[in-house]
Amino acid sequence: MMAKMQSPTIENPNVLLPVNPAIEQYMRSLVKKTDHPVLVEMEALAKQKNFPIVDRLVGTSLEVLAKMINAKRVFEFGSGYGYSAYWFARAVGAEGRVVCADGNAANKVKAEQYLSSAGLWDRIDFHVGYAQEIFSQTEGVFDICYNDVDKGEYPNVWQMAKNRIRPGGLYIADNVLWHGRVAIENFTDIVSGWTEAILTHNELIFNDPEFDAFINPTRDGVIVARRKMA
Repeated sequence: MMAKMQSPTIENPNVLLPVNPAIEQYMRSLVKKTDHPVLVEMEALAKQKNFPIVDRLVGTSLEVLAKMINAKRVFEFGSGYGYSAYWFARAVGAEGRVVCADGNAANKVKAEQYLSSAGLWDRIDFHVGYAQEIFSQTEGVFDICYNDVDKGEYPNVWQMAKNRIRPGGLYIADNVLWHGRVAIENFTDIVSGWTEAILTHNELIFNDPEFDAFINPTRDGVIVARRKMA
């Protein structure tokens, strides 16, 4: 059963900011050209509801990464109301597909509203339910598997996804620095065991001989792992 979604930005005196906010503000100023009424509305809702989205800087990086490998088929483990899907849908083009999975039916309704307004809904297959089950029921390999489910499930999602990414394709996961909890001894976790699960997840990826990996520390840390070519 999925834990109730809680924001990774929950107050905690024992967390570290991976990137100085002034630096992120500067980087944000460089991507003003990506402003779109739908994005502004989605970001405002996230702020109002304290809903965890990847936000603009990570979103733009997702689009660029997807375009760099000419991604046409993406699977999202945990889609929320479609913020990250917005960026992937832009990248895959009119012939591409982004398979979204989220446990909250209300998020699908919001995603359809937002992504339809942006002219991207026809590139989306949005499924409501347990993301891992939906993935198991979806055939084929993917150019990108994107992971943003409950953090205790991260190691399991990695194990499921890694063999269904094409050579040269990417595994991407959000929140892998968990607001610095991965780097300190005394922390207050949102759900018991989540930090330990992220630590395990990250180590599994960096120790996997079939993948090259790095972590982009922007916002809350995004791991990008590329499956090596045969």
